Amino acid sequence: MSNYQFHDEYSLSETAEKLGKQAIGLGLIPSFVVRFFPDNRQFYIPNENESEPLTPEEAYMRLKKLVEESGK
Repeated sequence: MSNYQFHDEYSLSETAEKLGKQAIGLGLIPSFVVRFFPDNRQFYIPNENESEPLTPEEAYMRLKKLVEESGK
């Protein structure tokens, strides 16, 4: 059985931030920005084609894919 790293929006946001830091450490992205609001967070990952804010779910999926594709 798989162990999930998150169980609510807060822990999902925290996991997405950890993946972002890991992606920076691996040199996969130059930076990322997290905007904090009272009820949620918005993630911005530098991309020449897109500049829309990402939800925690979208950021998690995009960052997870980057890290997994790097093989590390």
